[in-house]
Amino acid sequence: MSDDLTPVIAASARWLLAAYPAPAGALNRALAEAQARQAAALAAALRYPTGLDVQLLHLLAPGGSHPLDWLTGCDPHPDDHAWRTWVDETVVSWAACLLADPALATRAHQALKKAEHGSEAVGLQRLTDPGDRDYEAAVLLRHPDLLENVAGLHRHQLMELLSGDGAGLR
Repeated sequence: MSDDLTPVIAASARWLLAAYPAPAGALNRALAEAQARQAAALAAALRYPTGLDVQLLHLLAPGGSHPLDWLTGCDPHPDDHAWRTWVDETVVSWAACLLADPALATRAHQALKKAEHGSEAVGLQRLTDPGDRDYEAAVLLRHPDLLENVAGLHRHQLMELLSGDGAGLR
């Protein structure tokens, strides 16, 4: 059984980009995608800190994007269903929290270093220390007010996890 978080990271980042699209332009899309992937990777690694957690995720599968789609008013195309089954609501919510607050993302990254697969989330510069260009490319994706409906879903769990300096991470 796989201990790979790639399907959840990819689907969660794709959902974030669909819900909070980048401004027009290939560079904007690429920079926004990098930030969404970094946020989803960090959130997924925090949510599933051990190989056993990841194996259980693969066995049980995440909940899918339906509650998030309903919350944001998204009406996905019927042919767009397969990847949406791998969207994890908690991962998306935590990623939204991290995108809205680079200081929180830095704190989460520090906590992750104590996790079993903490080394997987390296190179998070665009998430933890975004430049002006990163903000411009992800203006909707990083807007705290726009993210609040999604970020607020599971923020308390993330804050509890991080309040113990990674104590909840195995």
